[in-house]
Amino acid sequence: MPLLTQLQTAGLRATPKRIAIGGLLFDGVDRHVTADDVADMARKAGIKVSLATVYNTLNQFVAAGILKRIILDTDRTYFDTNVSDHHHLFYETSGDLLDVPGDSLRIEGLPAAPEGARVRAVEVVIRMSGTPVSIGSTAG
Repeated sequence: MPLLTQLQTAGLRATPKRIAIGGLLFDGVDRHVTADDVADMARKAGIKVSLATVYNTLNQFVAAGILKRIILDTDRTYFDTNVSDHHHLFYETSGDLLDVPGDSLRIEGLPAAPEGARVRAVEVVIRMSGTPVSIGSTAG
């Protein structure tokens, strides 16, 4: 789906900064990026944008459902352009994050949801050591 349509469908105004940042992210390749990665990508593309604007835009994309936030620890947050149900392999040494198809894991024995709540999603991050090896659709 074209970026402008994605933004409009998500209820976001197509501001120049959103279009610029979205153009870096939504190019048909699934990827996992940090806010710093996006700021570097913007700088290399000649796009003038502050890190605060990058964070705000990424968070707006998450709230609109066109980007997924993956919090690995207090110091490491990635943003994933693949918003389908899937899991991840996280290589702690290199920081690489690889997609694992959602149907490749079977989750059993979930606890009952408390009254008034329901399970919306289950996302698994498998922490790895060693060198990343591609599996299925990957992005680092």
